[in-house]
Amino acid sequence: MSNFNRQIRLSSSVIRSLYDYRISRSFTTIEGHRPTILHKQGLDILHDPWFNKGTAFTMTERDRLELRGLLPPNVMSNEQQIDRFMADLKRLEVNARDGPSDTNSLAKWRILNRLHDRNETMYYKVLIAKIEEYAPIVYTPTVGLVCQKYGGLFRRPRGMYFSAADRGEMMSMVYNWPADQVDMIVVTDGSRILGLGDLGVQGIGIAIGKLDLYVAAAGINPQRVLPIMIDVGTNNEVLLKDPLYLGLQQHRLDGDEYLAVIDEFMEAVFTRWPHVIVQFEDFQSKWAFKLLQRYRNSYRMFNDDVQGTAGVAIAGLLGAVRAQGKPMIDFPKQKIVVAGAGSAGIGVLNAARKTMARMLGNNELAYESAGSQFWVVDANGLVTEERENIDDDAKPFARKTKEIGRQGLKEGASLAEVVREVKPDVLLGLSAVGGLFSKEVLEALKGSTSTRPAIFAMSNPTTNAECTPEEAFSIVGENVVYASGSPFADVDLGNGHIGHCNQGNNMYLFPGIGLGTLLSGSRIVSDGMLQAAAECLAGYMTEEEVLKGIIYPSISSIRDITKQVAAAVISEAIEEDLAEGYREMDARELCKLNKDEIISYVEDNMWNPEYPTLIYKKD
Repeated sequence: MSNFNRQIRLSSSVIRSLYDYRISRSFTTIEGHRPTILHKQGLDILHDPWFNKGTAFTMTERDRLELRGLLPPNVMSNEQQIDRFMADLKRLEVNARDGPSDTNSLAKWRILNRLHDRNETMYYKVLIAKIEEYAPIVYTPTVGLVCQKYGGLFRRPRGMYFSAADRGEMMSMVYNWPADQVDMIVVTDGSRILGLGDLGVQGIGIAIGKLDLYVAAAGINPQRVLPIMIDVGTNNEVLLKDPLYLGLQQHRLDGDEYLAVIDEFMEAVFTRWPHVIVQFEDFQSKWAFKLLQRYRNSYRMFNDDVQGTAGVAIAGLLGAVRAQGKPMIDFPKQKIVVAGAGSAGIGVLNAARKTMARMLGNNELAYESAGSQFWVVDANGLVTEERENIDDDAKPFARKTKEIGRQGLKEGASLAEVVREVKPDVLLGLSAVGGLFSKEVLEALKGSTSTRPAIFAMSNPTTNAECTPEEAFSIVGENVVYASGSPFADVDLGNGHIGHCNQGNNMYLFPGIGLGTLLSGSRIVSDGMLQAAAECLAGYMTEEEVLKGIIYPSISSIRDITKQVAAAVISEAIEEDLAEGYREMDARELCKLNKDEIISYVEDNMWNPEYPTLIYKKD
């Protein structure tokens, strides 16, 4: 305990309390080790997914909780339970299909969801143990199909629903949620689910999937997460005419009416849970930036589509520089053509420009110079100052007419023309248009001035990827660096060579951003904290790996990646004097921790799916 005392410097009363439980440096995980007192017994426990252990209940617990005879007599270990579930999964995949339109991935989702419904601890054990296999099931790309079919998949409520019909009632509604402490909320209005458009209330699936990854990757306690759907209507005519649609069958609110609903929601959740972190997810571009700017300086919130996507892209872009055998400081020299000017595209552009400017001196001149490295192409072609009704967010990246004239380009030039004339180092796709990087575009990229051009086909789900890795390697060449938003298999190039397909998945960053913000106690999520997260991810790969074209780590390492990213976020919050501490770790004590101690502090606060000891107590 003396080492614990030196490192964390807790008050003597807290140390005595921790000593009583015989555990070393731990805060959040204390609750996982303490006995859990229940006011229920027998079948009521078996029907509660938070406390059900299934066949893992010991004989002592079965007697204490009146479970003897309600379960098969063989007590199984955690490992045996996982093995049994995996065997069942393989056998039941085919049987779980729902006709010819169902897919194998959706069948797996159904089976996992049933496990989640009956035994939450085992669900997360399986998800963590098989994260590389099941992340694509609970998150992109399968979650897109889940959202499309959510009306038919809905069996029991998970999360909360706030709607336009609840105006004036939200402050009382938040108290309907049973948890007195909520650390993480993911909220969507269903207006732009992945690249699938307006799915209305069915978008709740994306919030549920994201929070599954917060638990699996960041160790956020699952009893303290809350997926939320804000239903302000839908403009999807198919859903409006569907008599079985679960949401409001009215067109979306807009303008001040829409803002009033979101304002009331934010006030309500932060009134009940003042320290919660809210992640905005899949809001249409029209509102994504406006809501981010409206709330980011007042609440602990961030937008993953704008800021998370940008951070992952920055990490990949810096990795691409390293893959060329150059130092990351050479990033400002990269010529980047960006296809897509929605919320994700503009978010990446802003973050990349700020990163370049910081490397160039972080002044006005550096910021202006960095802007000249980008060419933005949207549905109407190259964006220039001649563009009529240009979006305010895209305006800073509009090319000057005289400048592009000298390059042989003009307003509205096609993507292929821009790539041919600019000869970029990087072709970055955030367009949500599958196949946009056509053979003509990829042939044009062969003229890049870079010895190792990079292609980022970042749109989700898989069908919306701008090109496949096979197309990239076969047309541009074996030396290309390829990354996508959804998972693809590596490409066998022959002669023992592998074309590595890097998945630029937001799950590399958003769990660490959320966990780091939580444990730092920062009042806001600053640009510096986001930048620290991106740079941490960029530096995670070894030189040997990046020179092979591997610029993102394996999903199997996600717990360690998240730990490192969270530590980087905490360090930056301390540096910016934003950290206020978390629980017993106040700001003063947090500031005394060195790098290794911060990493240990993060690790100690990551929840692990372990069955607690259950004790019955009468009301």
